[in-house]
Amino acid sequence: MTAPVASPTATPATVQVVVAGRARRAWRRRIVLGSLLTAVIVMYAVSLMVGQTFYSPAEVWGVITGQTVPGASFTVGELRLPRATVALLTGLCFGMGGAVFQTMLRNPLASPDIIGVNAGASAAAVIGIVFLSLSEGGISLLATVAALATALMIYLLAFKDGGAGARFILIGIGVAAIFNSVVSYVLSRAAEWDLQAAMRWITGNLNGASWDQAIPLALTMVVVVPALLWLTRDLELMRLGDEAAAALGVPVERRRVLLIIAAVALLAFATAAAGPISFVAFLSGPIAARMIGPAGSPVLAAGLFGSLLVLVADLTAQYLLGIRLPVGVVTGVLGAPYLIFLLIRSSRSGGSL
Repeated sequence: MTAPVASPTATPATVQVVVAGRARRAWRRRIVLGSLLTAVIVMYAVSLMVGQTFYSPAEVWGVITGQTVPGASFTVGELRLPRATVALLTGLCFGMGGAVFQTMLRNPLASPDIIGVNAGASAAAVIGIVFLSLSEGGISLLATVAALATALMIYLLAFKDGGAGARFILIGIGVAAIFNSVVSYVLSRAAEWDLQAAMRWITGNLNGASWDQAIPLALTMVVVVPALLWLTRDLELMRLGDEAAAALGVPVERRRVLLIIAAVALLAFATAAAGPISFVAFLSGPIAARMIGPAGSPVLAAGLFGSLLVLVADLTAQYLLGIRLPVGVVTGVLGAPYLIFLLIRSSRSGGSL
């Protein structure tokens, strides 16, 4: 009869190494989040100061605090402030929503840009513009409902074996192709004036941004973001796989549904406010994950990086290229090479991203 094997016990040295490692990861996470937050605040301030006319920080602050500043009260208060606010909030929503999908499905290709959520919203918007002649508010509402319905449809089609992983992504890519074909057909039937409006919308554009777009987006974030951050612990455990997460006490399917609802709500309202700004959701999650390392959920860091990306891209599109372009053009130029890089890396590694 063999003697029982003694279970290994942690030595004080081992415990110290583990504790020190956790402290380093937590410190790195705080540094990254603080740096991103600082960069976002700086770029937000720069967006308010820079333009055809430069206004000093004192003049901008005067406008924000309600003072009447000649010239700046209109330019900053009515034009730049709502535009910069919409840019910040949409970037935050796209970044967080994209990181949720990518983390939950354990694949950087699982972004709303790739799996059809944005395509569904775009198809609904161009139909509303070209065939239904809806108002701006009606188009935004239709796009929001379409994004939610598209995510639900993809989830139901991919529900077998939990609906995660490659099955969800492949079905989403197929759904995106269908909706992109719908967009192409509708644009081919559009009158010239409708075509211009539709193209501006589906590219992702902050021109004409106002408080009418910013306020509903901010209210949505007040409700959704705290709930999403509360769910991030279970989201982290789901990265280990459904079986491992369930063994650790996570109600996987219920959490997945809640995460999808929260993420799509952010994405839908952001898309309704500024259009489907290309590749912000796709880029933010992987870059944020690399920045913070294995120090917890990348969702908040991805949101901050998304805000920074949209603010920088909007300034670039307005003033640095010699011609004013929609912000989605600049983010698309940044995102397309990264998508190609991921696909090449996937093929070289035998399909693993």
